[in-house]
Amino acid sequence: MKDDLVLLVVGSGGREFAVAKKLKESPHIKTVYCAPGNVGMQTIGVETVPIEETDLDGLLDFAQSKHVDWTFVGPENVLCVGITDKFNEAGQKIFGPNQRAAQLEGSKDYALRFMSKYNIPTARHETFTSAETCIAGLKDFAYPVVIKEDGLAGGKGVTIAQNEAVAQETIKEMFAGGQTAVVLEECLVGPEYSMFVVVSEDQFTILPMAQDHKRVGDGDKGPNTGGMGSYSTLPQLKKEDRQRMIDEIVKPTMNGLVQGDYHYCGVLYIGLMMTEDGPKVIEYNVRLGDPETQVVLPRVKNDFAELIDAAVNHEKLPEIEENDQSVLGVVVCSKGYPTHPAPNVKIGKLPHGTNTYIDYANVKGNLDNLIGDGGRLFMVISEADNLVQAQDNVYSYLSKIDLPDCFYRHDIGNRALRD
Repeated sequence: MKDDLVLLVVGSGGREFAVAKKLKESPHIKTVYCAPGNVGMQTIGVETVPIEETDLDGLLDFAQSKHVDWTFVGPENVLCVGITDKFNEAGQKIFGPNQRAAQLEGSKDYALRFMSKYNIPTARHETFTSAETCIAGLKDFAYPVVIKEDGLAGGKGVTIAQNEAVAQETIKEMFAGGQTAVVLEECLVGPEYSMFVVVSEDQFTILPMAQDHKRVGDGDKGPNTGGMGSYSTLPQLKKEDRQRMIDEIVKPTMNGLVQGDYHYCGVLYIGLMMTEDGPKVIEYNVRLGDPETQVVLPRVKNDFAELIDAAVNHEKLPEIEENDQSVLGVVVCSKGYPTHPAPNVKIGKLPHGTNTYIDYANVKGNLDNLIGDGGRLFMVISEADNLVQAQDNVYSYLSKIDLPDCFYRHDIGNRALRD
């Protein structure tokens, strides 16, 4: 790997903050740009670029003019509209799957057909293209039933309906909201896990695993969100169960990517549930998860830039080395999230934490007077010898700051600590 690399990260959230920060740790890196980035990135020496993540022409022009060695794509919407294809055609190296492969996240139905074709275990399911047929199809599923929007929904297009009245109302709302297809699935039972697989053609290597908290409220109550917090290590996950996930899910998935000629170069996120019948796929994402990235990357001992450089150049991928630290992070959100997040929330200046640090996301203004600019604003993170200590550090910090227009969950990590 050569030195003095110039890199571009596409995106603006906490995931991109964590990626850019990890890339900056490498001695091989000269400059990391992030487009559009966020105001907090100045704390980690990353240069933000005022180009929207959906401005593919602008991003390509910038990458060419700055002689960017390779680009790392954070968000799924940009992958689904074909940024990788555009960069590849122009001879610009990029880490992120092409538009065809991105359909594994862009369409739930496409992903389920892929799983069916390559014998990858998942929930029993059926796809419907009208509200009438979907409601009629409810008779074939027990309650609770999982109802999923087919297209991209930022982690929020899933409803677990406990009865027929809720199911019918949800289906009507999804189709009325513009969905052209809706998926019904049996409701799987078991602990959920996030597995991140770095893929380069027929090679793969696996990052540390994490567990996310999707529901907005304590005790996993309320609607799904993009993620309210996460943690890694996973003391409750047995080694043999992780190996089953690799053997029964990852390897057949890789076989499908290779056999299907996807030329995959990027992260494949596999959302898994460990059921009584073994591991099953809940969903595929074609990028790193947010907020899991923020707790996964600190546990990677490898030079992350070397790993991604090997992937984009189709060189041998290194085995991932994990450190023993436990990392836990809690997301702070604007009131009203996820349905109607309050705009322009006053945050002010966040105090320095002794055992914690901040990964910034949807913030604007300046570091002395931050303003919330979306739903999930920033994440408070701690790395410690164990999860109990990491959790204590984060909640101790949060208890000392006054943010009347914000909220956060108070039980992140409890799933691992209950026993």
